[in-house]
Amino acid sequence: MGWSSPWLCLLWFLFLSLALSYPSSNSSLCHLHESSALLQFKNSFSIDNFPGYAYCGFDEPEAEASNSKTLSWKNGTDCCTWSGVTCDKTGNVIELDLHCSRLLGIIDSNSSLFLLTHLQSLKLSNNDFQGSQISSQFARFTSLKHLNLSYSNFSGQVPVEVSYLSKLLTLDLSINYGVSLDTSTMRKISTNLTSLRVLKICLVDMISVKPHSLMNLSSSLTYLKLRSSYLQGDFPENIFRLPNLQVLDLGWNEILNGSIPNSNWSSPLRKLRLSVTKFSINFSHLAGTLKSLNELYLRNCKFIGSFPSMFVNITKISVLDLSYNNLNGQVPWFYLNLEKLTYLDLSGNNFSGQLPETVANHSNQNSFLYDSSTEQLLGHVPLNLAILDLCDNLLSGRIPSWLYSIPTLEYLNVQGNQFSGSIEEFQYGSLVHLNLGYNKLHGPFPASIFQQVNLRYLRLPGNKLSGVVDLHQFSKLKNLRRLDLSYNEISVSSNNPMDYTLSNILYILELSSCNMSEFPYSLRASETLGYLDLSYNRIQGNIPKWLWNVGKKNLYHLNLSHNFLTNVEQLPWKYLGLLDLRFNLIQGHLPIPPPSTSYFFISNNQLIGELPSLICSLTFIQVLDLSNNNLNGSIPMCLGNLNHLSVLDLKMNMFDGVIPTTLAKGNSLRNINLNGNRLEGPLPQALLNCRNLEILDLGSNLINDTFPHWLESLPMLQVLILRSNNFHGSIDGPNVRLPFQKLRIMDLSYNQFNGRLPTKYFENLLAMVDEHVDKLRYMGENISYSDNGYYQDSVIVTIKGFDMELEKIQNIFTTIDFSMNNFEGEIPELIGNLKGLKGLNLSHNNISGHIPQSLRNLTNLEWLDLSSNELSGSIPMQLIEMVWLEVLNLSQNRLVGAIPRGNQFDSFGKDAFIWNLGLCGFQLSIECDDRDQQPSPSEGDPLEAANEFDWKFAMLMGYGCGLVIGISVGSMLFSDKRLACFIRKVGGEQWIELLRRQKKNKKKKKKDLFTNKIRNQ
Repeated sequence: MGWSSPWLCLLWFLFLSLALSYPSSNSSLCHLHESSALLQFKNSFSIDNFPGYAYCGFDEPEAEASNSKTLSWKNGTDCCTWSGVTCDKTGNVIELDLHCSRLLGIIDSNSSLFLLTHLQSLKLSNNDFQGSQISSQFARFTSLKHLNLSYSNFSGQVPVEVSYLSKLLTLDLSINYGVSLDTSTMRKISTNLTSLRVLKICLVDMISVKPHSLMNLSSSLTYLKLRSSYLQGDFPENIFRLPNLQVLDLGWNEILNGSIPNSNWSSPLRKLRLSVTKFSINFSHLAGTLKSLNELYLRNCKFIGSFPSMFVNITKISVLDLSYNNLNGQVPWFYLNLEKLTYLDLSGNNFSGQLPETVANHSNQNSFLYDSSTEQLLGHVPLNLAILDLCDNLLSGRIPSWLYSIPTLEYLNVQGNQFSGSIEEFQYGSLVHLNLGYNKLHGPFPASIFQQVNLRYLRLPGNKLSGVVDLHQFSKLKNLRRLDLSYNEISVSSNNPMDYTLSNILYILELSSCNMSEFPYSLRASETLGYLDLSYNRIQGNIPKWLWNVGKKNLYHLNLSHNFLTNVEQLPWKYLGLLDLRFNLIQGHLPIPPPSTSYFFISNNQLIGELPSLICSLTFIQVLDLSNNNLNGSIPMCLGNLNHLSVLDLKMNMFDGVIPTTLAKGNSLRNINLNGNRLEGPLPQALLNCRNLEILDLGSNLINDTFPHWLESLPMLQVLILRSNNFHGSIDGPNVRLPFQKLRIMDLSYNQFNGRLPTKYFENLLAMVDEHVDKLRYMGENISYSDNGYYQDSVIVTIKGFDMELEKIQNIFTTIDFSMNNFEGEIPELIGNLKGLKGLNLSHNNISGHIPQSLRNLTNLEWLDLSSNELSGSIPMQLIEMVWLEVLNLSQNRLVGAIPRGNQFDSFGKDAFIWNLGLCGFQLSIECDDRDQQPSPSEGDPLEAANEFDWKFAMLMGYGCGLVIGISVGSMLFSDKRLACFIRKVGGEQWIELLRRQKKNKKKKKKDLFTNKIRNQ
């Protein structure tokens, strides 16, 4: 019997009623208590309109302009319709996705978030929770399957309660720099989370975690990421054997050891990252065993096996990173599957030679890479290549044409090679990142660059590109975020009359040394600009007012150095981190940058007036360089209270008064340079609070004090320069305990020190004893502001007889300069232990005795000046072993005998030995007899007899040319005691006084000459 129409209508009505009444994710069934909990959670945060820690980054352009998802949450509306909220069919909130919602605030254990007990997925990533603890209350989410707390500024220990979430499939705690994880919690996570498939603990402090605590990780695990987590010890091999593991990332754990299974191993691994670890890697075995592997990252690793045999079995790999491994030879194109290759990073190696060219195969219309040196086809042109990084190698020749013809190429970086020739035109518009910097490329700017509509990063610095480039052409590149044309031979023009502006998302603009004569007006609408470098141009006058609005909320780096600016009226940028105005013509009083500034350079200008105490409002300042100006007055005492200040460079000004005495305990000062001012008074003992001090340069001032023995307790001090002051007294004190063990430069010249040379210091200057260094470094290079190193430690020292400014201080440079003082006594034999010394200057003192034979041990010495002393005896023959010696000065002493022959000594001229009337040798055009050639000790004092003979000769000169000249010559050959006795007999006490005055005036004249020279620089 058929159904009648009324029955059908009734059934249809009942069906619709049930369907409409059944809960769905789109129904307005949000529970009131959960809606209230969400609103309360929202109201506990503010929205960060200038995100810092939790910024979503440039790789998510859709997120850059997005608003917080919580802005759609309104009271009285259904919470299941709110952005980021998902409900089940019963109205329970089961998913909360607040990724990149700009939340700023604290999540504590009382947060209403923990009332959402039905949650199955919680994503709080990319927010700023300001150091909130990861609460144990997360354990209330017993149904949770997905938990993502990454990049949200949590801190503290990961609570063990996280291991109670037994249903978790994914757990991501990555990039929370303040979070740490211990072995006990890690072991429980491994043991209890048996369903876990994805585990990411990247950039979390796992330094206390023992790798064996990972042994029981879930066999369901498909993705394990422990990168940059300070893991150390031996990584368990069984992790590689997990049956479902497809992605393993252990990279950037620098002291993590381990090895890959060598036998009975098959794995579904598709992606393996072991970069910057200490894994022992048998490359050929690895590539032969992992049949499914298509992504391999081995940056900065050590390989077992010879090159190129390691490349034999990697033909299935499409993503390969072998960067920074000291590989050499030709790029191994032959061993790569060029048809599948999409990502190749060989940067930071020693690959050399030219890249292959292409040759056409007419039978199938395909092109192949061709190595002309071996006449060998290497494979198909890699037409699927998206990323190619060959930077920092030794590659040369032209950039081959096939690189300009890859339709999929998005990232090309060949910076830091020796490529030459012109840049050809790119055939496709696929480029996103192009870096051809620091090669030898020349010719015009390629027009096809302006057709790359997706281009975001363009870097061409350090080449020889020529011609005129109009900035208005870059207005076509709407996605451009970084533009660097610095250090070429181009002229950048911004005079085009068209009303154009550069990309409104431009963040970094580098136009250093681009022959610009004015500020580029096309910047006027660049509100997002954060980094602007217009240094080494010809821009003159004032900073225009329209520039004040450029990057007003974002600009953190402004470099206008090496121009012709004359005035700086205003610095309106609130978030400025670096301001560089060095080498301009800026006049008037010192402009004060905003309080956010960490690096302020305004040296080599024409500033006048006093340094205002407002400078101490720069509470974040790390480097303050005001050197080479005309600033005067006293140095503000408050500078000593700036806790972050690392470098204080006020050299070559006219500051007077005393050195600040309010140097706070725990300060960060590493370099204090006050050279070339008018500072006076004693050294403040507050310097002892500078426990990080490496460089102290107080040269060319008016400081009046005794030698500061107490500075020896500064544990990091490497450079001590007290030259050209009024220091006096003895150095070799009885209380020396920790004698400057790291000191490498010690300059006490042009003072009034006296007494014996400091034997205890020579014995314990350990940094000068070691002649070997592991790697050539420069002081301060590890704390430079950027890759270019904006501040370089520099000091003025005497090198090989010339006053020179060391613009960089190498860790192999060691020198002692005690010249122009009143030291007396003998040169200690212990000085021969300082095998690392490059220079030794003890000239213009009253040092007597013989030249110690131990100087032969100073095999690294390049200059030695012992002139204008009272040294006697012969020149030790052993000194010819100082094969690196380039400059020698032994003049104006009482040396006798033959000048040694051989090695460097044959190259020294007359000036090195003049005014030693007992010396002979071809340098002085005085022949030596047999006695002179082989001086030997005999009974009595033959030297005294020789001196008496030379003195009689000198006195004959005195009678012929005047007694004063005779006394001057005789004083170089006669001891003070005998000379004084003789002069009293001849001329009385007035001649004694005359001689003393003459020596004193001579020394003072040299000191004054040096001081004036420094002040006039």
